[in-house]
Formats: sequence, C-alpha cells, structure tokens
Amino acid sequence: MAAYSVPPVEELLSKRVQEMVLHGEEPLGPYICRSGDDVDEKEDIMDTSPIPIIDLNLLSSSTTSDNEREQELEKLGSALSSWGCFQGIAHGISASLLDKIRQVSREFFNQPMEEKNREVLEDYSEKMKMVTEITSKAMAKSLKLEEKCFLEQFGKQAQLHARFNYYSPCQRPDLVLGLKPHADGTGYTIILQDEVGLQVLKDGKWYTVPKNPTALLVLMGDQMEIMSNGIFKSPVHRVVSNSERDRISIAMFYTPELGKEIGPEDDLVNMDRPRIYKKVTDYAETHWKFYQRGSEEEGTILINESSNDDLVCKLELFYLSSFS
Repeated sequence: MAAYSVPPVEELLSKRVQEMVLHGEEPLGPYICRSGDDVDEKEDIMDTSPIPIIDLNLLSSSTTSDNEREQELEKLGSALSSWGCFQGIAHGISASLLDKIRQVSREFFNQPMEEKNREVLEDYSEKMKMVTEITSKAMAKSLKLEEKCFLEQFGKQAQLHARFNYYSPCQRPDLVLGLKPHADGTGYTIILQDEVGLQVLKDGKWYTVPKNPTALLVLMGDQMEIMSNGIFKSPVHRVVSNSERDRISIAMFYTPELGKEIGPEDDLVNMDRPRIYKKVTDYAETHWKFYQRGSEEEGTILINESSNDDLVCKLELFYLSSFS
C-alpha cells in the first residue's frame, strides 16, 4: 500500500465527507482500506444476487392456506440457515411511505450540519414494529418452535433504533469501501436502500443486494444466531463505494431490551445439536466496543459529534453515518 500524508485529526474531523467530495479531495490515509493494485483479482464478486425473497404476507395473513404458509416457512428457514438474510416483500408498508422515508433521509443529509434535527418518524417506526413481530414469529415457526419464543427473548422493552446512512461518491472505489466487512451485533437488522452497494458474503463470494424499491432486507445479527443455537447465520456484509453516484440507506436495528439475558432456545439443544453458545447479556454493547477497536486498528476514525448520547455521528472510511 502506498504511503499517505495524514493531516492532524482535528483538521480531518472539521470537514464532512460530503464537503471532501465536493472539493474533489483524494481519500487520505485513515480512509484507505484496500491496496487497489490487485483487488479485482483477489475478490470474487457476483453482480447478480440470488438472495432469497420472502413474502411476509403469506406468513401473517389469515387468508393464506396452510400449504402456502408451510412452503414459505420452509423458504424462510432455508434462507436464514444458508444466507442469514432475505429480501422481504408484501410487508405491509406502502411504497409511498418508503419513498417518503428515502426523501426525508436525503433532505436530512443535504442540510448544513448546524441545522440538522432528528425528527421522529413515527409512522415508519410503528410499521417497522409490526414487521419485527411478523418476522420474529415466522422465524420461530420455521424452526417448529412456539411462535412467541423469540419475541420473549427480545423482551417487552426490545429496542428498535434507526440509523440514516449517506455514502458519498468516491473517486477511488478501488481503495475505499463505504463500510468495512462486518457482522451485526443486533438481533437482526432491517435495511431500506435506494441504490445498490450493499454486499453479503457467502461461501467466499460477495453478492450484491439488488435494488428493489419495495423490498426490505432483513439481515440476521449475532444475537439471532445465538438464540437459534447457530442454525441461523449472522452474515458478514459490507458496502462498496461508487465513483458516480451517492447512496442512502436506512437501517433499523432490533435488539433485546437492556439487561435481558438471551441464549439458545432450549428446544434447539439436543444430542444431535449440542448447545454451542452460552447465555449473554447486553451483547450489542460488547460487540460495539470490539467493532470500534477493530476500526481504530484498521485506520478508521470514530467520532462523537454531540453531547447528546442519543445522537452519534460516525465518520468511517468515506462514509458518514448519523443515527439515533
């Protein structure tokens, strides 16, 4: 990797990523995450993604036949045990509301830093709560478990946090990732995107999540892998940068309530499949600390731009994330 001259941290943090792009500035040392010389030879990337599509309405509607529901539950179980994710359609959120959320997100990032608010997107949040309930019950039933068992592990005060992500165009996508490879420490994450860029790793290959304006990507986190005793996989994923266009995504992180102990469901532990995870509490907090440590070791800058604990801004590689 070529050597780069890095300015003082204070100077680097005084600029937003968007400003750096507008001024045509080259990515500096802290943003470099790959060599660029032979990245295409080393990485096996699949442009077309066979990521499973699941019809959530078939899993929740009272008018669905037993045969249709069982077939969709089998598809769901297969998707989560092999991919650790699926694209959910027919989730009950209108296309107009999804478009509105994307619009609000872009308006947020186009405002000057000093004028930014966090508006409460109540309608979208309420709809997402319904999606998590449908998904959690369906995941349990796909494993032949009592449908509320995962909801009970998440607890009555389960947390649902939104994060709005803006990925600027990058002049050197061969050097800079939008977001480094990682697995989530959540129960699971639900992602709405406007452009392609998110990739999931499976069997040593990176698969691009297709652009689908009405689909929600449901991505398993480490805690769901723990609850399922390793049957469901928490996949490694990343975001690649693009030299021509920017990208917006809205991630909803669904995690158990604070202080709630979780562990493998008892009915998933037997002679054929021993318990492979111990019980844990507040796993997401521990996971985040390790994530930060790994980021710093790899030259990523993490900053807190607010005294409000509910608002954290993360400047990572060529990526700006604001979330609550």
